[in-house]
Amino acid sequence: MKAAFDKYDLITNKSAKHQGFTLVEVMIVVAIAAVLAAIAYPNYQRYVIKSKRTDMMSEMHNVAAEIQSRKLVQGSYSNDLITGLGGNFPRQGPALYTISFTPNPLTSEWRIIATPNPNSQMANDGILSLNYQNNKCRGSVCGTGTAWNE
Repeated sequence: MKAAFDKYDLITNKSAKHQGFTLVEVMIVVAIAAVLAAIAYPNYQRYVIKSKRTDMMSEMHNVAAEIQSRKLVQGSYSNDLITGLGGNFPRQGPALYTISFTPNPLTSEWRIIATPNPNSQMANDGILSLNYQNNKCRGSVCGTGTAWNE
């Protein structure tokens, strides 16, 4: 009989502590998470765009090395020097940039131009270029350092 009474006493005891969270506590946690997400997501997007731009410029350096290699093999600049080097990049997945060359046909003062595809994540990022002197440009910002990638 005593055990049944103790059980009943626990149920009706008004001073017993309740376990769990209140709605206000849960809403505070949700609000904090929303503020953190609102700050973190734009920074993440900028990081992704910057890394894709860097990948494209790295690919442009590979293309420049291939141009120089082909020029050494052929002995001069010609129309077929850039065969297979242009087009959409990256080759796998959605195309972010289209590569072109100036002047066409190439001369010793060539320039590689990467134009962002209008329907891609990079659409508003600006045109990238790399020339025979290793000057890199993004829009109107040019240099041999990293200014083009800020």
